[in-house]
Amino acid sequence: MSLSDMLQQAATQDSLEIPAGWGQGRATYGGLVAALLLARVQAVVGAETPVRSLTVSFIGPVAPGPVRLSVEVLRRGKSVTQLEARLWQQDAVQVVMLVSLGASRDSVVKVPVSTLLPDMMIPEAFASLPWMPMMPEFLQQVELRYAGGGFPFSGSAHPDFRGWMRFREPLAHFGLPALLGLVDAWPPSTLPLLSQVVPASTLCWTVEFLGEPEPDAGTAWWAYDVQTDYAADGYGHAEARVWNASGQLMVISRQTTMVFA
Repeated sequence: MSLSDMLQQAATQDSLEIPAGWGQGRATYGGLVAALLLARVQAVVGAETPVRSLTVSFIGPVAPGPVRLSVEVLRRGKSVTQLEARLWQQDAVQVVMLVSLGASRDSVVKVPVSTLLPDMMIPEAFASLPWMPMMPEFLQQVELRYAGGGFPFSGSAHPDFRGWMRFREPLAHFGLPALLGLVDAWPPSTLPLLSQVVPASTLCWTVEFLGEPEPDAGTAWWAYDVQTDYAADGYGHAEARVWNASGQLMVISRQTTMVFA
């Protein structure tokens, strides 16, 4: 089943089947399950009000197979709507998402974007990261091109990296759920520091959207740059930014990750 089909199912029904091919260790790729939840949220409340931010907690691993999506509107105000979405599998909550939607309002407060697209060459200047059997399964669905920084498990003296990304399968309609599913494709920012392969996973993920992607951006490249704020005691804290191909900042992403090394 294609990503487009899964997002369409999530938008039209509260139960669906996650196919094989999207694995990330012993769990399904977190970006996919977050995208399905967001698609369900937008179906419940409508896509007219912009999604301003969301926070995802990965409670337990989601396996391929049947899942159920539920959405509860916590409060609907004049401008802002707050919701909680959950992904259930075998009668247990595996993923929880809190979503804040906010209608646009006239305001005298205007602050321009402070972080510009890094000076890096176009995607065509770099080779795509080839998929190999030891990599997470879902990377067969995503094309990554590193444009700076160390590769995971390369024993680099520094964390962090930047690059370009897109889905290998073009999407006829590229909305916020698809963009959310793409942002999580990169590994934790601390993995370049390691010289051997170890497990790692995301504990909590907060995403802020600064705009809506173009619906026909299904084949477009997206730029990604991540910086580690702090890492110790088996946890890493990092912030990433995502720009569209025109250099417009679209996403601010913060993750708390766990590294078992």
